[in-house]
Amino acid sequence: MADCPLLVWMLSMNREYTLEEYDACYKIIAECVPHVQIAHDPQNADSFRQVMTHMLPLLMMRHRRIPRAKWRDCVTQNGKHWIEQSPDEMSPEKFLQSMIGYHLAYDASLCGMAMTQGTQRHVVNIGLGIKIVAVDPRGVSVPAYVESMAHKLTAKELASLSLESGDEVALRRLCILLSLKAAYIKAIGQPDGFDWARLEFDIAQRAASGDGHPLLGWEFRIFRANLGVARKDQLREEHYQCVCAFFRGTKESTFVWHESIADLENWVQFINIDQMLRVVPKLMA
Repeated sequence: MADCPLLVWMLSMNREYTLEEYDACYKIIAECVPHVQIAHDPQNADSFRQVMTHMLPLLMMRHRRIPRAKWRDCVTQNGKHWIEQSPDEMSPEKFLQSMIGYHLAYDASLCGMAMTQGTQRHVVNIGLGIKIVAVDPRGVSVPAYVESMAHKLTAKELASLSLESGDEVALRRLCILLSLKAAYIKAIGQPDGFDWARLEFDIAQRAASGDGHPLLGWEFRIFRANLGVARKDQLREEHYQCVCAFFRGTKESTFVWHESIADLENWVQFINIDQMLRVVPKLMA
């Protein structure tokens, strides 16, 4: 597991979309990944986010020059996805190591996919957490927003969000905690109703626990994404806190902070709507 490389694709929903673009992408999903059930609703921005997010595995396999007919999407009993390639012209050992585990996530204007390659039982233990650094609903105070998220946090985590450092610091710390928890919960294949307060992340000590027991063997990669997003006639900047979680089976868990673009360029790929749309005709090949 130590040699399983992690790769992340991030798709910026950086502009509005047209009906024609929605329909072209929806057709791709319907024909190439029929196991994904998304209601056809062109006026719903969340529907388009789902469509674009589920196109990311197709794009990734296209970049690997593997035709759609040469791979299939598989899923475990608890909803963890992996891609199995055709064993043609592969040795048995290479075939076993060719499984691609992935997890999809999105929030607001950012869609993402985390993936790794190796044996099936290892690669499915991957999760991605994405959280926009903003209050919800827009306009509420940071203390009120923190209070609304308190049910997802432990008492120690809440205490770490001391507002003495200012609203901006408290909000970012909250988003780091939420993205860490989201990534881990999805990596282990827990359903949406999982109690987030069962998990505790001590960022200062770089430690994590579940139900009071240390979470060992995990790698958490923590990074930011900053987007320029056009909405109607306005251009605004959005900031996101992201975490990729993967179980490596080591003695301890590690927290790796990526603070610069240079830190990310080897394993995180950023694209936008136009870049995705340019390859739409090729994704069905």
